[in-house]
Amino acid sequence: MNEFDQLVKHKLKVEHYCRYTDDFVIVADSREYLENLLPKIEAFLHEKLKLKLHPEKVSIRKYQQGADFLGYVVLPHHRLVRTKTKNRILKKLKMRVREFKTGLISEKTLFQSLNSYLGVFSHANCHDLGQELKDKFWSWLKK
Repeated sequence: MNEFDQLVKHKLKVEHYCRYTDDFVIVADSREYLENLLPKIEAFLHEKLKLKLHPEKVSIRKYQQGADFLGYVVLPHHRLVRTKTKNRILKKLKMRVREFKTGLISEKTLFQSLNSYLGVFSHANCHDLGQELKDKFWSWLKK
């Protein structure tokens, strides 16, 4: 994807671009500018890297609506955990507690999972969500 980064930053001269593995976000003031970039990006990905943009994951949104990126909704002045991500974490942690209670995993592994999920939340503005996760964790553990 280095070739793609070079295209976006140096040839297309995109000012606000962020990529992590195969996910990327471009932020600009103009919808028209973004719409004009799309065919250039699609052509490059297809011709040079034999890749395609996922048709359901490409969106042009207003700045205030935020960008859905890497499990978070990134807004102008804060980040939230995507609802789907939150629900997946709650489901997985509940499963880990069951695995611990049946002896499939150790206490150390259980707490590593809890801390990992709290780490995901630490990158967002969601102190209450982290507390909710801890409360549910302890209630599941006591049952």
